[in-house]
Amino acid sequence: MSNIEVIQELYRAFREKDYQAFLEICTEDIEWIQNKGFPGGATYQGASEVIEGVFKANDNNWENFAYHIEEFLDAGNSIVVIGSYTGRNRISGNSMSSAAAHIYDLRDGKVCRFRMFADTKTIWNATAKEV
Repeated sequence: MSNIEVIQELYRAFREKDYQAFLEICTEDIEWIQNKGFPGGATYQGASEVIEGVFKANDNNWENFAYHIEEFLDAGNSIVVIGSYTGRNRISGNSMSSAAAHIYDLRDGKVCRFRMFADTKTIWNATAKEV
């Protein structure tokens, strides 16, 4: 499987909540780095921590949370994915759309690091209740 195919499978696993596939795609020591300005943004260590702290947290906080892929860029052992987040905040009811780039580093065909760069202001704006 090519590195791009590995990342395509990762997004499939995320969309379908196939956490077993996600565990198989990642190294045990994966480092998952979200923007500090992103709601819940932090660095997570290990695939199980990513599932709980990122994927399940997104489901708890957002309806129809998704990442829409526009382009994959092959940079050898790194894959860059350009796209945007969408979703509706469960508390405020507000929808959001935010441009974002994901960078995945792979080692021996498995994802060992993720870095996210997103327009976090539009995401935070969606969490605010209107006054």
